[in-house]
Amino acid sequence: MGVHIAGKVSGAHMNAAVSFTMCLFGRLGWRMFPLYVAAQMLGSFLAAGTVFFLYYEAMFHYCGGNFTVTGPRATAGIFATYPAPYLSIPAGVLDQVLGTAMLLLCLMALSDQRNQPAQRGAEPLAVGLLVLLIGVSLGSNSGYAINPSRDLPPRIFTALAGWGTEVFRAGNNWWWVPVVAPLVGSVTGAVVYKVLVELHHPQPRDCKAVPGKVEMRKDHGSEVCV
Repeated sequence: MGVHIAGKVSGAHMNAAVSFTMCLFGRLGWRMFPLYVAAQMLGSFLAAGTVFFLYYEAMFHYCGGNFTVTGPRATAGIFATYPAPYLSIPAGVLDQVLGTAMLLLCLMALSDQRNQPAQRGAEPLAVGLLVLLIGVSLGSNSGYAINPSRDLPPRIFTALAGWGTEVFRAGNNWWWVPVVAPLVGSVTGAVVYKVLVELHHPQPRDCKAVPGKVEMRKDHGSEVCV
């Protein structure tokens, strides 16, 4: 729904890792990067606050007012991601790198007009299904943050709202993994798509150099003069 709301306004950047990668690839100006990330962080923080106040009584009833990060009545995981008990930090970094790489790899394909992009108007549905698919297949280790803007602000909110600094210490100081690893993963996924797919698209012929040919059309995925 965020793509429907802001897609034609700002490109609907809701992920700092995506914005960072788009800047690296020259698809977004670096001067916009601080503004986009600040807006993402603020939106995520306010969203966490909205959920907290809306469901405060439910959480209080569930845990008796004892807001904890771990244990049988832990509620911090409602807001930010935490690793499964078996997950080590190196494995968690790999988990986030791979998940975000898959996100960017597929986003690049969905927007590549010279490949098989999402149909016009169906881009929000395609992106939503992509995130759902990543969550279903890669989410069990640590909740698939794949987005620094989605994870850090709610964690900060919970630290202020009663969970305390344990939200940063839990999981062997897990908090930095969903911030740093998605940045690495996003660039990795975009580079893979660029190197293995985008650079190999057939180059369109210059119609002006072909006598009598004045128009371009797509023929079986390639652009030809007609």
